[in-house]
Amino acid sequence: MSARVLIVDDVMPNVKLLAAKLTREYFDVITAYNGSQALELVAKDSPDIVLLDIMMPGMDGFEVCQKIRANPATMHIPVVMVTALSDITDRVRGLESGADDFLTKPVNDIALFARVRSLVRLKMIMDEWRLRESTSGQFGMLATGATVLSESARHARVLVLEDSPLDLDKICDTVERNGGLLTAAATSAEALDHALAEEFELVIVSLTLLNEDGLRLCSHLRSHERTRQVPILLVVDEGDMNRVAKGLELGANDYIIKPIDRNELHARLRTQIRRKRYQDRLRANYEQSLSLALTDPLTGLFNRRYVSAHLPRLLDRSADSHKPVSVFMFDIDHFKQVNDTYGHDIGDEVLREVAARARRNVRNFDLVARLGGEEFVVIMPDTDAESATAVAERLRRRIGDIAFEIAKLNHALTITVSIGVAVGGRIGETAEALIKRADESMYQAKGSGRNRVILNTRDLQGAAAPIVPTA
Repeated sequence: MSARVLIVDDVMPNVKLLAAKLTREYFDVITAYNGSQALELVAKDSPDIVLLDIMMPGMDGFEVCQKIRANPATMHIPVVMVTALSDITDRVRGLESGADDFLTKPVNDIALFARVRSLVRLKMIMDEWRLRESTSGQFGMLATGATVLSESARHARVLVLEDSPLDLDKICDTVERNGGLLTAAATSAEALDHALAEEFELVIVSLTLLNEDGLRLCSHLRSHERTRQVPILLVVDEGDMNRVAKGLELGANDYIIKPIDRNELHARLRTQIRRKRYQDRLRANYEQSLSLALTDPLTGLFNRRYVSAHLPRLLDRSADSHKPVSVFMFDIDHFKQVNDTYGHDIGDEVLREVAARARRNVRNFDLVARLGGEEFVVIMPDTDAESATAVAERLRRRIGDIAFEIAKLNHALTITVSIGVAVGGRIGETAEALIKRADESMYQAKGSGRNRVILNTRDLQGAAAPIVPTA
């Protein structure tokens, strides 16, 4: 996963060492040596995450973090404090200032890389939800001025799996002190049953269980649709960073190290619950704002009107962040023959199934839309030509290689698509121009035999060559 990382530290060797480590992991690194310079770069370059030292002359890291959080344009950028300070009061102060995590120097590389990737993934999802809500607001629909910090964290329902009576008591006391309701499970199976049957805003999972592997529960929670978005807080032993990294990779949101400090636990609980409620609010507002004016009633996908509003905003954001936006358009081959042979009701079934396969084979923050008839588009933020072409080819195979089982027919149908890919994100580029390039490539695919993926020749530099299916 590529991301732009801003490193802020007044000691040049520290900056160079951290920058070298992150660059080797294929992150794009920018640097600042004081708080004022950091705030300028945050506003100008829109980093995906900030690694922030605390002890700096002039403006310290706590103040920098507070200023980032106070600015509506930057408040959603993850901040990790990386500092030599190790006292628990400093850690809590950092979290109270709005930091997402607090790593002590010398930094464990495994924990650092896992934390950066985890927070960047979260930011991408949140950015997409905010952008979609903003797009819906453009049509005069419901919008909100709420922020993460404006959300209350009180009266939350929390599920915990912990077999240490002492730690369970600390967790219970902290949750109840905040007006919350805690449900304790004795086993992973019991915890999963509770999570699937009830609504929780946070799940706390111990990785120090005597007889079970808490990571297995994390994996199960992320594999179920009902619990996929519920935050997970890990409880770990100091030094067990390999399991922390694995947990973050599986989708855990945060972790706390034993012995548990109640104030730190309270700060981390509040951060996760606020973020969950903010994301739920974005999703609810977004879903409430959708109407037939923005969606295709047959497939449930977005329609051309939504794409016309959403893509220009995405390109503006892409130009600011210097990250590409890829678009691929696809058309069902010989769809008229399906309608003429079997009738429009069967044609509608095919359209619905094509839409479903498209949704299943892209990321949850990619956008799939039906432009009309048998023509579809997929918009992929932060995606280069090579990756987009690979996804398009995978979708082509998932449609063409797996027959369509139609309930009203006594035999399956073979359906194929022709796909054209284009890559945008250049300053000044319009949505219309990008769509037109994808459309040109799609018609080139249809004209050269159908059932294939072709990347626009103007986007070929540094990208994969056109893909032609093997016989």
